[in-house]
Amino acid sequence: MTLLEGKNAIVYGGGGRIGAAVATAFAAEGATVHLAGRTVARLEEVADRIRAAGGSVSTAEVDALDERSVDEHADAVAAAGTLDVSFNLIAHGDVQGTPLVEMSVEDYERPVHTAVRTQFLTARAAARHMIKQGSGAILLFGGDGEPVREFSVGGLQVAFHALEAMRRQLAAELGPHGIRTVTLRTGGIPETLPEGYAGRRELEENIAAKTMLGRAATLADVGAVAAFVASDRARSMTASTVNVSCGALVD
Repeated sequence: MTLLEGKNAIVYGGGGRIGAAVATAFAAEGATVHLAGRTVARLEEVADRIRAAGGSVSTAEVDALDERSVDEHADAVAAAGTLDVSFNLIAHGDVQGTPLVEMSVEDYERPVHTAVRTQFLTARAAARHMIKQGSGAILLFGGDGEPVREFSVGGLQVAFHALEAMRRQLAAELGPHGIRTVTLRTGGIPETLPEGYAGRRELEENIAAKTMLGRAATLADVGAVAAFVASDRARSMTASTVNVSCGALVD
């Protein structure tokens, strides 16, 4: 039996590289994956690959920053069965590579506002149905950590710290209802860097050099770990972070 057989999983931002990798892994482990995002064409590209591999998938245009859009989609998924997994992987609109002293307040604030709002909306929508079921898993991506010295990341780390505070509170309130909350952390995934990014090679080497395994985590690595964490095999895991950094991050 596969890890997620019979489960329904929503992946917000399913058209992005990380979202697609997670959705593909969920489907390969037997879940019916519900891809949600603002660009349907990108979602359909991912869905076509999942269907070609024999997976079950649906797509929906959802603005993960809009309360009504999120709630209506979650209600529709739950109405067809259960809502077992929610993973929000939308982009936060962060600006990187610009020192803080040169950054506009709008660019600094954007990832914080975006991350907090979207995660609250999607976690709340999922939890309302999971409470009725007495089970479920809400996954987050990012995690807090030490300041980044080698590269300017703007407000991204602040956003991650805010999400971790939310995750801890969600774990405390939702745990009695059988709902787990877990964050996946990486030390950077080179595959997510734009092909034309000027400092790509240098950044790739920098990420790999910091790891204990001598390599960076791949998108496939993240997908495989996410599928395990979302499954009942990980039913004792909550209020925690999972390190998917090849040893770049030391807990």
